[in-house]
Amino acid sequence: MRKINKILVANRGEIALRVMRTAKEMGIKTVAVYSEADRNALHVRFADEAVCVGGPKSSESYLRGDVIIQVCKDLGVDAIHPGYGFLSENAGFAKAVQEAGLIFIGPSPEAIELMGSKLAAKAAVAKYDIPMVPGTEEAITDVEEAKQIARQVGFPILIKASAGGGGKGMRVVESAEVFEEQMQLAVSEATSAFGDGSVFIEKYIGSPRHIEIQVLGDTHGNIVHLFERECSIQRRHQKVIEEAPSAILTPALREEMGRNAVNVAKACDYVGAGTVEFLLDENMNFYFLEMNTRLQVEHPVTEQITGLDLVKEQILIAEGNALSFRQDDLKINGHALELRVYAEDPANNFLPDIGKLETYRRPQGLGVRVDDGFEQGMEIPIYYDPMIAKLVTFGKDRQEAIAKMLRAIAEYQITGIETTLPFGTYVLQHEAFVSGNFDTKFIERHFSPDVLERKPDEGADEVAAALAAVLMNKQKPATADAVALTSEKQNANWRRNRTR
Repeated sequence: MRKINKILVANRGEIALRVMRTAKEMGIKTVAVYSEADRNALHVRFADEAVCVGGPKSSESYLRGDVIIQVCKDLGVDAIHPGYGFLSENAGFAKAVQEAGLIFIGPSPEAIELMGSKLAAKAAVAKYDIPMVPGTEEAITDVEEAKQIARQVGFPILIKASAGGGGKGMRVVESAEVFEEQMQLAVSEATSAFGDGSVFIEKYIGSPRHIEIQVLGDTHGNIVHLFERECSIQRRHQKVIEEAPSAILTPALREEMGRNAVNVAKACDYVGAGTVEFLLDENMNFYFLEMNTRLQVEHPVTEQITGLDLVKEQILIAEGNALSFRQDDLKINGHALELRVYAEDPANNFLPDIGKLETYRRPQGLGVRVDDGFEQGMEIPIYYDPMIAKLVTFGKDRQEAIAKMLRAIAEYQITGIETTLPFGTYVLQHEAFVSGNFDTKFIERHFSPDVLERKPDEGADEVAAALAAVLMNKQKPATADAVALTSEKQNANWRRNRTR
């Protein structure tokens, strides 16, 4: 047991604030680090102490592990919380933190390294008979050998970077004729993005659902799962809308997937909060995808349905405490949704739209949570991920959570930049989403930019009627026209194809 009295959060924005709030509730002092671009950021003002660690680029500041560790030594910090992104899944950094005599609030460097390689992760979990997508069990470098394996697996296949993530180093190959070209592109992209050109082959599952299981493990050998999150609404292989629980999992399937997720965690002696990701096909067969060895962006929806503070659990585990609950103590209560509010233009292929928050007013009310790191008048920096906020709603069931989200989106006022708020309205009122009959191909099948191209003075009555119908707990989704009009109304400063 080692008591933590001061935590440095090696991150920025909403996740830095989120960690600091829990730390303060626990009576723990907080230290912020920031780049020159974030000098006036909210997390800097919120922390007990704050230190500038470099220039605006991540490589000059938030990725400078050596500088961050030195700040800890200078300020008498006990532990580092990495948040997500940046250094959170860097095994070398985690090891350096431990060697400096500090507590890394996360898993061991060995677990991070093991699960950071998709091939090594697959090998580690194989002894637990966890379902895997058919494919290779090791890296492939010989093009002809790889092509022969691809024929055996059966086209279409997926070439994936072993060290990959976020869709980088990933190529769908429909036939042998284009295999060589696509493999070379995947290797090149993986080398550029991760410094590791290792790739492997999997059978391509064309229309999967993305289901992930939250796990917690302590230093006493206890591991539990906190049920699932559905993360199938994605653009460019990155999530935009998440919910907990999934609309389609049966209790039996939930239990089976949870048990497998716990076994994945056991395979790497996992400690702390982590997420095991699965693909679920149209026949309800699930396959292990990867494990994220950190706190997830979408962790608030799990907190809403379980009543647990995951950051608090992380800190308690890092101090050496045993979990205070068992698997049988955990129950699902209600339903939660999360919309990632990105500074992106959905009508322009979700391209980032950087600028000043001329208007910024958060929604409020029962069942609404906003995790953000901005306020009115602030600039959205060009150097980092374009996420402005996570808008989370909670209801007694899925229908109520959707209704609350639609109301919250309509109440959320952001001008000066384009955001994903109008896209959220579109998705939440679409029949495929309302019915639960959707997968990771939602945007490809159901969304086109022109649904958001309507003028705000057309059909105002239809907008009101559509929103009223949903808020009155009616299942019928609004038309695309009504969605577009609602989107226009809530963002009066809508501009198209703007360049800076």
